[in-house]
Amino acid sequence: MAFLPAPLAYGVAVLVGDLWYRFDKLSKEIECSLQRVFENQLSSQERSRVVRDFFRLRYCEAIDAIRLAGKGRTLVRLVEIRGLEHIEAALATGKGALLCSAHFGSYNCCFSVLGSLGYPITCVTNWSYDDDHLSPIHRLFNRPIKHRPVVHHLHRPNIERRPGKFGVAVQVGIALRQNELLGTMLDHSDYADPLAPADRTRPIQIDFLNRQALMLPGAITIAQLMGAPVLMTFMRRSADWRHQILEISPPIPMEGDPVTAFRRCLAVVETAIRRNPAHWHKWNFNALVQLGLLPAEDARFRGNEKRV
Repeated sequence: MAFLPAPLAYGVAVLVGDLWYRFDKLSKEIECSLQRVFENQLSSQERSRVVRDFFRLRYCEAIDAIRLAGKGRTLVRLVEIRGLEHIEAALATGKGALLCSAHFGSYNCCFSVLGSLGYPITCVTNWSYDDDHLSPIHRLFNRPIKHRPVVHHLHRPNIERRPGKFGVAVQVGIALRQNELLGTMLDHSDYADPLAPADRTRPIQIDFLNRQALMLPGAITIAQLMGAPVLMTFMRRSADWRHQILEISPPIPMEGDPVTAFRRCLAVVETAIRRNPAHWHKWNFNALVQLGLLPAEDARFRGNEKRV
């Protein structure tokens, strides 16, 4: 379906999203999360629209990943890119650049779009289509359909920032020193179990979405040490569901300590989420608990799998 004419492919994705919106229990969970985080800032009708669009977007993003197959032109021609001059200017300095985003919109494709255009970009992330909690059948289908088209355009294999992974900072430093681009998401924390207090020692508390979130500013620390520019990068979908805009910001000021610089970057993330809340992937209870935006008793686990 992904390689049908774009209006038809994304039109079907929207219809499938509407079906899941009506029948998936997650829709009530997301609506409750929106109410608790935004309180009276969104009306009941607005919350319902956001939840419906949340499901529509997830299925459109699956189409995006498949359309990256080959040279990726099937997807790239639907994406308007704004701010490439900031990447060119960063590479001209010879120090590479850190492209910071969030789990927002088609985040697993936005860096691959740049890679398909010839930019040397690698992802620093904690997601993988080969996660251990996935079933063998799930992994079998993910690899050819989602994993390979996305990573095919990346310069290096994903630098995975999971608990127990060492040497991430070294790999990041090597890539920046070789004048490459690194893409990462800022809206995550690395502790393995949101119910385990011992795992909450590394993240810092920071203002985010009307609450105190637990996040890690490590990427910004490395950028400051390496003198690499930090560019905020988001891909948001247009009203017709098939076209997208990939926006790359000018360099974010890096003056001050890492936490101060991280706050500046996170403010851009929060603005993007408030403008397009349905684009954010982390509205389920577990993800909000991991971020510290909801109390731990709200976590809902299904066996060993966490819906994050």
